[in-house]
Amino acid sequence: MQKTRTPHVVVVMGVAGTGKTTIGPLLAARLGVPYAEADDFHPPANIHKMTAGTPLTDDDRRPWLDAIGEWAHGRAGLGGVVSCSALKRSYRDRLRAAAPDVVFVHLTGDRALIEDRMAHRQGHFMPTALLDSQFATLQPLEADETGVAVNVSGTPEEITARAVAALGDLDSPDGPEATSKAPSQ
Repeated sequence: MQKTRTPHVVVVMGVAGTGKTTIGPLLAARLGVPYAEADDFHPPANIHKMTAGTPLTDDDRRPWLDAIGEWAHGRAGLGGVVSCSALKRSYRDRLRAAAPDVVFVHLTGDRALIEDRMAHRQGHFMPTALLDSQFATLQPLEADETGVAVNVSGTPEEITARAVAALGDLDSPDGPEATSKAPSQ
């Protein structure tokens, strides 16, 4: 499989269970850039809260988002992929404040599919009980945000291929998506 290079830092976003931690590394490999797992940027207090089933507050998320933004800023012009739920516009704005050229890949899908995937994964601290709060918090990409929506049905390889294609369309000066920053699924 041929690698595609990108100078972008790509933020793979979406609610818990959409596959950010699976698709992120696959996308990074396809793009030939490093991958960072956003969960690794959480302070221990955040992980403790989420493990206990307590949703994080915006105050809890600020240092986490700042650490991710710092990583993305350091990769500017070099490219990289980082997974980050980035559920609210204000969170994405905070990331863009640190790294203005980030591009978002919003992993989207049917709630039943996502819940089923969450129920079958092992070793993750996010319980399915928090899925409702994730969907309630989610603010999809807006037209003025640079990014693409990618449906999570299918295999990880199929999802990654759709993400690569959507990012290619976004970068294409001739492509129909070139003027549409946040295309629908």
